[in-house]
Order: sequence, then structure tokens, then C-alpha cells
Amino acid sequence: MKSTRIDRTIVSLFAGLLVLTAPSSSAAESLAGSKGNVRFQPFLPGSPKDECTNAYKAYVAASGHSAYATTFYSRVRDLYIICGSKLNASSQQAAEEIALRNCQAGLTRWKVKTASGGCGIAASK
Repeated sequence: MKSTRIDRTIVSLFAGLLVLTAPSSSAAESLAGSKGNVRFQPFLPGSPKDECTNAYKAYVAASGHSAYATTFYSRVRDLYIICGSKLNASSQQAAEEIALRNCQAGLTRWKVKTASGGCGIAASK
């Protein structure tokens, strides 16, 4: 009689340990609120109406793989900032590619050339 109680106790302890150590989908962290891998700090004007500021805030708030690309800012030479982003992509690499493409499309659309170069990935997650 005692051996069955001990066996049940041991089995329940191992079952509890297995439940605690087994990976599950609830263990995955949301990326919302994270700045991710910051390669360089993007210049963000203080205006809440600025499109690049809003795009960066949306990037930080996104819960999936996302990226934010912007032109390299040179206070002396560039009077403008062009940016692009991709939110909740299938992978970090896909988000980076699309964000970079969106930024480069802005350069083409507005027919501008920056003194500091083209676009670069500022942050991705």
C-alpha cells in the first residue's frame, strides 16, 4: 500500500517538473515595446505630426518581426529625413528588406539625393 503512494507521489512530482520545463507557445515573448536590434539611433524630430516619428513609434509598438529604415542624417548637409518601415513581417530579414525598399522608394519618389548616403536599417526585431 505504501509503495503505491510513493510511486504516485514520484510520478506526480515528475509530471509537475515536466510541465514546468516543457517549452510551450505561451513562453514566446511578444516583441511589442521592444526597440530590437538598434544599429544606429535614428534622428526623430520632436513633432508628433512627423511621419517618420510616427513610423518609428509604430515600429516599437509592433508585436511581430518589424524593421525601421531611414536616411543617414547629417545636420550640416541634409534638411530632410526619409524613412520606411515594415511591421509584423514573416521574418526579421523580410522586414528589413521591405523597410529598406520603402525608404529607397521615398528617395526615388521625391527625387532627392542625400549627402550622407542612402538609406540604412536603423533598427529591427
